[in-house]
Amino acid sequence: MAGMYDRINRKIDYMRISVTDRCNMRCVYCMPLDGVRGLDHEDILSYEEILRIAHVAATLGISKIRLTGGEPLIRKGLTGFIRQLAALDGIEDLSLTTNGTLLEAKAGELADAGVTRINVSLDSLNPERFRELTRGGELEKVMRGIEKAEALGFVPIKLNMVPVRGINDDEIEAFARLTLEKPYHVRFIEFMPIGDRKMWDESKVVPTSEVRARIEALGDLSPVENPGVKGPATLFRLPGAKGIIGFISPVSDHFCGSCNRLRLTADGKLRPCLFSESEIDLKTSMRAGCDDDELARLMVVALNVKPEGHNMADGVKKSYGRTMSKIGG
Repeated sequence: MAGMYDRINRKIDYMRISVTDRCNMRCVYCMPLDGVRGLDHEDILSYEEILRIAHVAATLGISKIRLTGGEPLIRKGLTGFIRQLAALDGIEDLSLTTNGTLLEAKAGELADAGVTRINVSLDSLNPERFRELTRGGELEKVMRGIEKAEALGFVPIKLNMVPVRGINDDEIEAFARLTLEKPYHVRFIEFMPIGDRKMWDESKVVPTSEVRARIEALGDLSPVENPGVKGPATLFRLPGAKGIIGFISPVSDHFCGSCNRLRLTADGKLRPCLFSESEIDLKTSMRAGCDDDELARLMVVALNVKPEGHNMADGVKKSYGRTMSKIGG
């Protein structure tokens, strides 16, 4: 298997697959108060269609898959689908991103089915604020899910925190302190113009440089070589910490030059870049009867239109058309 390379010779071996656009929370930075209209059932890829896409992608060189949503754990039959996905030749790494609300109940099933790594989106450690940010979520339930995943041996457990100025940026230090006693990867992700357009404002972005400076007040940060699966985070450790701190800087210092991924939306569009509206429609071709060779050709087309980089750091004030729940987190 030679692998897939795009037009500027980046090796593409990672696919993020959204299994649903639905979510059981209504986070303020992700979607408007009245939510977003969900896709009709027939518009969402079936598990059989996703497996076919994953199989073809694996023959081309995709070896890592992350399942996302919406909230992936709310889709019925997910565990059985994961077992089939994990059994595909060429798939070496299978992970999942969740909001954590169902993790306590589902962690054991996920481990048995073949998921080895878990990411949890978590933007407050204060129960009342968490309830406000998620419009009703229970922090205690999420934390129990994280502890269950830790007990089951998921490594690493990554906690993704998006600091938003005036909303939760006063909790940066508290999140960093989690790594002192827990082996978690706490990752600070810059606020991006995706989601509720009324929420987005450039002044609310807390740049990585500021986040890092505030954490360094707790102790010197030592660089950590990125272990396991390569990703966009630069990693550090506080003195004596069991866990790792990561910084992901899509706005102030984008990592496009090392991007190795494609994204498959729940409605069957292959998206070569999170910050580009270009999409290749796989679902329509599959349902029209295309063979696997044509499906592979469409994936190569996606590589050919993958941009060299985005322009968020250039002062372009743009909010993207799809919400994150519609793209796949």
